[in-house]
Amino acid sequence: MSRVSIYLNFQGQTEEAFEFYAQIFGSQVTALSRFGEMPSGPDAPPISPEDLNKIVHAEVEILNGFILMGTDMLESMGHHVRIGNNTTINLESDSIDDAQRLYDALSVDSTENAPLMQMFWGAWWGVCLDKYGIRWMFNAPA
Repeated sequence: MSRVSIYLNFQGQTEEAFEFYAQIFGSQVTALSRFGEMPSGPDAPPISPEDLNKIVHAEVEILNGFILMGTDMLESMGHHVRIGNNTTINLESDSIDDAQRLYDALSVDSTENAPLMQMFWGAWWGVCLDKYGIRWMFNAPA
């Protein structure tokens, strides 16, 4: 079933922020994965030793089943949090065709594109910053 969520990017404070949000909303952090837990291999990005304990993915329910997600951006990979990449609308489609349709439409005249590609977590993923400066992330089952 498709869903929409908000994805937040932090510069090393994801775990702290998500514990804070869980406390505020009377919830629990339901997912917390670290970069050091990612599978390694020839297609995996190199992660510096100081980044292995940082958060690659977190989730917390905030209101009425709405899920807030987040990650740490890695300075060692040239990532810096700024307005325009700190908040993303995450679209989880039921099919790759639907995700591709949405990506194609929202990426017209966009910047900072990553076309849909298969990822190690078993899904298709892509992202773009649309022509209005809104960041969209796309996920679909493999």
